[in-house]
Amino acid sequence: QMQLVESGGGLVQPGGSLRLSCAASTSLFTIYTVGWYRQAPGKQRELVASITSTAVTNYSDSVKGRFTISRENAKSTVYLQMNSLKPEDTAEYYCNAYYRGYTYWGQGTQVTVSS
Repeated sequence: QMQLVESGGGLVQPGGSLRLSCAASTSLFTIYTVGWYRQAPGKQRELVASITSTAVTNYSDSVKGRFTISRENAKSTVYLQMNSLKPEDTAEYYCNAYYRGYTYWGQGTQVTVSS
């Protein structure tokens, strides 16, 4: 069993930045593909960015060029650097780790972009 803990959410003005962190309870985290998802009220949960165990990254079109996902294996942590934030980025952000049918979710962290 692996626990994931997200942090770094908060209230930010449009154009601002935040860095989310997803910390895992085990070093096995390094073999997992990790994704950041978000869910806004009344909308489906969507994949924002992902990073494989070999650091191959992928982004949704809505965040490409503004968000950067990275991982620090020594700390069993994945980050999501979010720049040029827009009101439409407002959502609960979740971390997911996946490996060969095993999947784990964090509890989420709220990001609100508002003036």
